[in-house]
Amino acid sequence: MLEIASPPPLAAGCLRLLEPVGSSQAELLQQLIDGSYRKPFIEDTGPLRYLHFQLDNVQSVMRIDDPYALCLAYTRKMMAFLLFESAPRRILQLGLGGGSLAKFCYKHLPDAALTVVEIDRDVLALRDEFQVPADDERFQVVAGNGVEYINQAGPRDDVVIVDACDRDGLSPTLLASELYSNLRRRLTLNGVLVVNICGDEDEVESHLARIHGVFGQRVITLPAKEDGNLIVLGFRREPPAWEGAELDARSRRLEERFGLAFPRYARQMKYGLRGL
Repeated sequence: MLEIASPPPLAAGCLRLLEPVGSSQAELLQQLIDGSYRKPFIEDTGPLRYLHFQLDNVQSVMRIDDPYALCLAYTRKMMAFLLFESAPRRILQLGLGGGSLAKFCYKHLPDAALTVVEIDRDVLALRDEFQVPADDERFQVVAGNGVEYINQAGPRDDVVIVDACDRDGLSPTLLASELYSNLRRRLTLNGVLVVNICGDEDEVESHLARIHGVFGQRVITLPAKEDGNLIVLGFRREPPAWEGAELDARSRRLEERFGLAFPRYARQMKYGLRGL
């Protein structure tokens, strides 16, 4: 792995690229600056490690002293599925990235079996750099196309997490026509689909409409304005609409257990056919 000093607009630090030592730093820096470099790369700045696809775009963040923490707001809000399924037995995740969500679930949901599907082998090559656990009896990272994976026969999942963004926004694989229908079929009867929608406004609205088209009013939206993302939860069955003291008590129990701001997430959730 090649190490070079971080150029502007990044803070002072070190870039680590999947290139042989001795490669031309000047050529690689020019590719990074003009956006033509096509591999994911690492930025180390102080206590933080970033996964980038472009200089001005952060894909994932890890605290080096606490690698299992969720640093980005959108990843914390994706865990809002725990309000509806607090003890999943099977979790499927499409998109590994820097492994933040996978690591958090692996650590905090010890009774859950977790499978992660990642299409980009260069992302997989950085797995150890982000301290993603080794495969074991309840954790597996699969190299492959997530859309093709869910089309295969297999057991249903209590939670399906879709966090598949690339350098341009949502991965093109998520444009498959039957994607959300197949994801719905993948869920158990009480299962929850969690999708991180990123990209421009038109792209977000298009994917939200497709999710509504499959799940109808059995949808909850949760904005992650800090990161410019929208989190969407879809349910095979109508999700419980807790109110008042019941919702407050449930969210506070989860906050105490997982250290995340579930009371705030619950207040921000919008049920049903709601747009942006």
